[in-house]
Amino acid sequence: MSVIKSRLGFSTRAVHAGEEPDFREGSAGNVVTPIHLSTTFAWKDPKTPVSEFDYIRSGNPTRKAFETKIASIESAKHGLAFASGLAAEAAVMQAILAPGDHVIGFDDLYGGTRRLLREVYTYVEVSYVDLSDLAAFEKALKTNTRMIWIESPTNPMIKICDIEAICRTARKRGAVVVVDNTFLSPYFMRPIELGADIVLHSTTKYIGGHSDTLGGAVVTSDDALYEKVKAIQNSVGAVLPPFDCYLNIRGLKTLAVRMERHQQNAFAVARFLQGHPRVKKVLYPGLEAHPGHEIARRQASGFGGMISFEMEGDIRTACEALGKLKLFAIAESLGGVESLIELPALMTHASVPDDVKKQIGITDTLVRVSVGLEDAEDLIADLKQALG
Repeated sequence: MSVIKSRLGFSTRAVHAGEEPDFREGSAGNVVTPIHLSTTFAWKDPKTPVSEFDYIRSGNPTRKAFETKIASIESAKHGLAFASGLAAEAAVMQAILAPGDHVIGFDDLYGGTRRLLREVYTYVEVSYVDLSDLAAFEKALKTNTRMIWIESPTNPMIKICDIEAICRTARKRGAVVVVDNTFLSPYFMRPIELGADIVLHSTTKYIGGHSDTLGGAVVTSDDALYEKVKAIQNSVGAVLPPFDCYLNIRGLKTLAVRMERHQQNAFAVARFLQGHPRVKKVLYPGLEAHPGHEIARRQASGFGGMISFEMEGDIRTACEALGKLKLFAIAESLGGVESLIELPALMTHASVPDDVKKQIGITDTLVRVSVGLEDAEDLIADLKQALG
């Protein structure tokens, strides 16, 4: 019985999917998929390939194992691995969008996604909408709306939208729903099960999990969409190298236990921040005060490890506070075993125009935290001394 098609649990599939031992004659029976570095694969003769592989850009055994595994744990049929999260995004946009198409994006999208739409896919019309407001979403729909681009939670304002409701409406209008599931990972949420057509990941984050590999992934159960994105993947060639595929395979095997600890620590940090006099507000969907808490609880099995909070003061005092931290690294990215902290206005979202930042709530004192796997009491102590 194939691990992919069975009803085995999440962690079992994360360990075994795509890596069933090969007992054919001449095989070593590897329990762990090896790193296949060969860039080309020999044929018996010009008419007879030895396997499905011919050239590394088109396919590689290590990459296939990772693509199979991530598709399985996302409850999807197909997976594709890319050299970065933005390469994955670009392939999806290139495969689906045509001149004159209309895209609806969450108003609080990752700055790199906005930049891609603004500077590369200039031939499409884009409307940025607060998708946590279903009435606003429906009002924004046009006859030429081709794609809905969702993050939930968003980056960095941690907004939540009702993915299932958006998918129902989009399906009636013939629009493709794309969900960036980087923040929650497949462990806490599987948007394909909620009706999404395509799910994206920056595997650099929680999938890899150790801040040592760059990558992206696309999963879908739609055969036609898969073939279109795969054609772009092969034609453009921004594929994930074998060693990075291996690191992501290894990362997925511990995803469940890591995400549980990320969330446990995030709850502790969020509750500490809630009670601190220098913190104006805390954005974490696990807190009942969060406006998207009920939707998040319904459509996901957890709330993840990402927190944003707004400090009292100005950009100078925010920089001073972050500069006092000992355990938190001031750095972009997220999802690694170590805790990271940053000011979106100056770092991850610096490319977002100032008027847009103001509109969506990215202030000079908004702080984004990727809560790692350290002891929660040590993280809280570090924040306490830095905030003063």
